[in-house]
Amino acid sequence: MYNHKSIEQKWQKYWDKTGLFKTRNNKKKYYILDMFPYPSGSGLHVGHPEGYTATDIVTRYKMMKGYNVLHPMGWDSFGLPAENYAIKTKIHPKETTNNCIKKFKEQIKSIGFAYDWDREVATSDRDYYKWTQWFFLFLYKNGLAYRKEAPVNYCDNCKTTLANEQVIQGNCERCKNTVHQKNLTQWFFKITDFAEDLITGLDKLDWPNSTKISQKNWIGKSIGAEIDFQIENHKDILSIYTTRIDTIFSGTFIVMAPEHPLINKITTKEYIENVQKYQKTSSMKNEIERTDMNKDKTGVFTGAYAINPANGDRMPIWISDFVIASYGSGAVFADAHDERDFEMAKKYGIPLKVSLKAKNDDPELWEKIRKFEVCYTDDGILVNSNEFDGLTSSEARERITKHFEEKGCGRKKIQYKLRDWLVSRQRYWGAPIPIIYCPICGEVPVPEKDLPVTLPTDVDFLPTGESPLKDSKEFNQVKCPKCGNSEARREVDTMDTFVCSSWYFFRYTDPKNKEVFASEENIHQWLPVDMYVGGAEHTVLHLLYSRFFTKSLHRYKLIDFDEPFISLRHQGIILGEDNEKMSKSRGNVINPDDIINEYGADTLRLYEMFIGDFSQSKPWSMKGIEGCSKFLHRVWRLFDKSDNNGPSKDIEKLAHKSIKKVSHDIENFRFNTAISTLMIFTNALYKEKTVSKKSLETLTILLSPFAPHISEELWERLGYKESIINTKWPEYIEELAKDDNIEMVIQVNGKVRDKIIVPHNISKEEALNKAKNTEKIKKHCNNRDILKEIYVPGKIINIVIS
Repeated sequence: MYNHKSIEQKWQKYWDKTGLFKTRNNKKKYYILDMFPYPSGSGLHVGHPEGYTATDIVTRYKMMKGYNVLHPMGWDSFGLPAENYAIKTKIHPKETTNNCIKKFKEQIKSIGFAYDWDREVATSDRDYYKWTQWFFLFLYKNGLAYRKEAPVNYCDNCKTTLANEQVIQGNCERCKNTVHQKNLTQWFFKITDFAEDLITGLDKLDWPNSTKISQKNWIGKSIGAEIDFQIENHKDILSIYTTRIDTIFSGTFIVMAPEHPLINKITTKEYIENVQKYQKTSSMKNEIERTDMNKDKTGVFTGAYAINPANGDRMPIWISDFVIASYGSGAVFADAHDERDFEMAKKYGIPLKVSLKAKNDDPELWEKIRKFEVCYTDDGILVNSNEFDGLTSSEARERITKHFEEKGCGRKKIQYKLRDWLVSRQRYWGAPIPIIYCPICGEVPVPEKDLPVTLPTDVDFLPTGESPLKDSKEFNQVKCPKCGNSEARREVDTMDTFVCSSWYFFRYTDPKNKEVFASEENIHQWLPVDMYVGGAEHTVLHLLYSRFFTKSLHRYKLIDFDEPFISLRHQGIILGEDNEKMSKSRGNVINPDDIINEYGADTLRLYEMFIGDFSQSKPWSMKGIEGCSKFLHRVWRLFDKSDNNGPSKDIEKLAHKSIKKVSHDIENFRFNTAISTLMIFTNALYKEKTVSKKSLETLTILLSPFAPHISEELWERLGYKESIINTKWPEYIEELAKDDNIEMVIQVNGKVRDKIIVPHNISKEEALNKAKNTEKIKKHCNNRDILKEIYVPGKIINIVIS
């Protein structure tokens, strides 16, 4: 009888005892990696094991194919999720985090995943965050980490600053609270230095196209021009970036971001009160609110003017919150050919000019454009633009930019929407930033020999909006390492948890090393990661940041590759049975412990891979679970029919087809169709009076990556003493794996007109003869002359007729 509880416990103990999944150094390498979890108090739900099961299947398959596989697991244990749970339970985050890690590890082990636990890491361990701090110093010493005052995203609920990538539609990605902007002095990483590399590097990666597009859109490359506008009665020059230099002759006013550094300098006394009031109101809005195209456009006049370098016109300078300081130059020249500018001018009675008409020269449309009844925003033909009249927009952009370059007041420029990564956090549970402030020496990096800067325990970790570390005597009693001044103080902000996860894949290659974050030898042996699996929600967070870290190391010749993950796959979300995302509030969360207890880990693994396409979202179904359980019981009973005879010809052919299909599907993450193939093979074996040992061996090996516990037990029943993982993956014979019959498409003049089923080894002459004699093809040819016959073996016949 198949008893999943005793069988699974037996083999999990065996794997632990024998260290079967530890990496070795004598074979070709394959590094497969999961995005490591943050250990929350609620433990795993059935959505978590989906990606882990996929990597485990590939791990076992690759090991049986002769690879030395690195398949590690660890814990993203610093950051807001762990800290918020500690705040909720009023227990120190170190204790709650360690308890959560213990629970997660027990659950993961109960599913039988082939991890090398000797390589386990946790980002909150001193031996780990020592090297997170090393990375900060590495970036700092190379000019890629800096501190400045800037408008930053701030979440009142989490009481901390956030990177742009952590603000989703104006809300905090963690708590969903509205984010607003504050002027604060904070630490940034100069990811913008790598903007172009981050775009071009995507072309060589085997990643989902949607992920590549999302990263490119976030980086936001645009090619335009930067034009200098002289501010009247000031020495200051206002440089404005634009992609629409073709409309500059219709520019009638300037709009600057309320937080632009020149505003307070150029605003006249009579307008200063209005400007300051508007600045205060704008600071309370998030970026989504400010840039919403449907919102009413507001603004105030500064009393200042700039000169349009195209025609010498005076242009009043306004401020409006639809302009963002961090985009472009924080200012735009406004004209009649931009909807936001057009609406604002209409509202406040600012004069407009037209410099474009439609290419189709529609008189009715031109009349509406000329009378400002419509805002024409497309490319067009230039008018009222001096010597550039009659040019198309694309021609004009080149010519006008060159004109300003010759005048010395403009230049071609490539601009990126990407902004530097804000890494300061005013929270407790994170890696301390290794900087000391000295009244004599100023900003001083902590010497590498003094790392780690240990996170203190003598603090109240409840968030207040300021870092709790500022009140720690233990933490702040420090002398300047440069001059010895005892009045020095430490930086009290901690690092964004995404800093910790931007390099963890390096540490897995050499997790016990106390001298470097990973040795050159181990990095060279294992990296880059061959296959990375995780959620698409980290497209412009973790995935972008990890690429930045890797490119930084490569720039300074510490590594010989510049991309961390060669291949990437995203798993779809497993929804509740109500087709909604699993959450406690909906009451639709499925605990994997319950499934394992009742049906077994193998059933859970099999079902999660069989439920649907790996990359797509799909609802959970208890009926589906029961179906997978019945299948495993059916496989178990099949071994009662074992004999020592060889397989029949038909079974042998099906075995080779199954080997080919399952192998191909594992390589391509098509796990659901691989399992379907195993079910078809099993059903065919059931129809036999007896089943050969050879056939049962093939079935067991093919099943083993998906359901390893039952496969180990059945392998033992077949008389083998070594683990099935040490068995070579079977090879298939191509001739036997071919289908006896194939479907061929028949076209007439390139259009599909019929399909025929023919033997796979049919000759060209036989195939053409059969194709031309079907009723549909006879009808379409209708006795007309055949000019050409195109034959693609096994696929298409195209008959070209007069």
